Amino acid sequence: MRLIIAASLALLSACVPVPDPATTGLPLFGNGYRFEGDICRRVGEDDFTNQFLDDAADLVACPSDAENIGVFVTDTGAREVGRRDGYTLFSVPIR
Repeated sequence: MRLIIAASLALLSACVPVPDPATTGLPLFGNGYRFEGDICRRVGEDDFTNQFLDDAADLVACPSDAENIGVFVTDTGAREVGRRDGYTLFSVPIR
């Protein structure tokens, strides 16, 4: 079932214009959160994001207009904590 969801997310993400990480003020890193090539990415610490960092959770940014955000939230237990530069920030509990 996870493989089907991952494949579906990959197909959907191919249709969504992703904000250019080079133009965002967010310290994004990695090649995708959960899966290589995923449109969501981990976020590092800076003056804006430090208020959302938690030892028991990953801070993750997903393009705000991504169609699969509901699936991401359901699968990960993510909680929206902010928005910036075309991205929605989520606190995702570490399992």
